[in-house]
Parts: sequence; C-alpha cells; structure tokens
Amino acid sequence: MREPKDAGRRAGLDSGQAAPSAGNEEIRVALSTSAVYPSRAPHAFQAAAELGYDGVEVMVWSDRSSQNARALQDLSAQYGVPVTSIHAPSLVLSQNVWGRLPGPKLERSVDLALEVGASTVVVHPPFRWQRRYAHGFAEHVHELTTATGLRVAVENMFPWQVRGRKVNAYLPGWDPTDRDYENITLDLSHAAVARQDGLELLRRIGDRVSHLHLADGVPSIMDQHLVPGRGTQPCAQVLRELAGTGWSGDVVVEVQTRKAPSAEHVRADLAAALDFARAHLRAGANERRRARDLTTATPTV
Repeated sequence: MREPKDAGRRAGLDSGQAAPSAGNEEIRVALSTSAVYPSRAPHAFQAAAELGYDGVEVMVWSDRSSQNARALQDLSAQYGVPVTSIHAPSLVLSQNVWGRLPGPKLERSVDLALEVGASTVVVHPPFRWQRRYAHGFAEHVHELTTATGLRVAVENMFPWQVRGRKVNAYLPGWDPTDRDYENITLDLSHAAVARQDGLELLRRIGDRVSHLHLADGVPSIMDQHLVPGRGTQPCAQVLRELAGTGWSGDVVVEVQTRKAPSAEHVRADLAAALDFARAHLRAGANERRRARDLTTATPTV
C-alpha cells in the first residue's frame, strides 16, 4: 500500500476545522451532495448554507468539482460551510472515476479528505467481482485509518434482487456487523432494503458506528432514501440514542430528491430532514443532560 499524501496528519488541522471530540453534545448535521443529484456540488453547498446545515459530505462522482480539492475549498469558503466528510467513488455509476482500481481510488479519497479538512471517508465494501481488492480490504482500511487519523468508515449495504432471488453482491458481505472494521457508517435506508431494524443494527455494531447516513426507507428491493419520518425505520430513536450517549460522529442527510417536482420541493425536503435531525438530536442530548444532573445532584437530608 502506498502512503497517502500528508500521511500522519490529523484530520482537519490545516483547514482549522476541528474533528468532533468525545463527549461533544453538539452533533453536526451535514448535507450529502448526493441529496441534490443530478445537480452538482455547488448547488449542495448553496443549499447547505441557506438552510443552516453544519457541513457538506462530498460524494465523489463524475462531477469534476467533487474530485478537486481546490474547487471544494473555494466552495467551502464561498458559502461558509465546511467539508465534513468524503464519500469514496464506490457506486456502480462511478466505476470509471479515478480509474478502475478501487484501492487507489480509496487512497485518493483519503488524500482529498486530508486536503479539504474532512474527518471521515465513507467507503462501500468491495463488489464480488473485485476479489483481489476484497482480499486485503479490511487491512487496507485499517492502515489508512492508522496512517492519517481519519475515520475510514465502511458502510452497511444490502442484498441485491436479481430475477426474484437475493444475491450477495459484496465481499466479504453486505453486513459489516461481524467484520473487523474499526469505523462503520450506518445507513438507515440501506437497513430498510436489507429488512433490518436500524436501532437494533446500531446496538449490534456499538461504538464502531462513527458516522450516520440519515434517510428513511421501507422494506423494498429499491434503496429509497426517503426524508426521515416518511418510512418505517426508527430514525428518531437512532438519533436520540446517539445523542444520549455523547456520540462524537456526524449525521449526514442523504435523502433522494431527484424525483421532486420542483426546486421548492427539494428545498422543503432538505429543510424537513434537517429539522427532524436537529429536533431528535436535541431531545436525546436533553435526556442525557437530565440523567447526568440526577446522578450528580447532592442528595437532600
């Protein structure tokens, strides 16, 4: 494995953006650039700034600005919104971005995160046809995490449906629960497709959940990425539980808006998702404070 550029530099130091610290009750809520697809990264930064998001997660795809550190730094400065995380080009539609080899693409994503001051890199597990990459994937992720201090967080996926049959399209599998990953991105829409309960999944993974993709879903063969509260996943309970434990990761709104009938509907959905996240994070933090106050209060005699 080649060392990434700036190996050993802690996330965010050059940009002045501090990574979340343990015990921080103000969990950041960022907007994924995929939430404005097919619009490009500048639109996501503008929407994040206007709606009051705390940051942006950049999905690296064919949009040139999503691949370029200088372009992202300029957008961040223009709109006053930091890049909190980078999503490596792991989708089928981004197979040709930065070449065909998935290992070097993950390393370039780590380099990009370091350059823009992001604290997390999200990556999908390897596809079944990427056998050589899959063989050393867990070790590669661990080495990148150790070398840079970034959270390289492997995302939970789901089985594919092919001609009515469930197919495991990932190696070593789509469920990261029993895998040796130090950091995991919990995606609630993916949990819905996999017929998993997001809250139970959170509890199974435990403190290895370092990143949350917030979107709702219903049991389906399609990954829906609904606005939270519009599906059957326990989005509210997951947010409250994370905030109630003093979690130090980021929440990223990753809803799908490409079928929205107008720009006004897109804006309304992104605003609703942010309001939902903030309300339930606040409720969880308040419950934690009340519990802490009860345990520290001096008993009366």
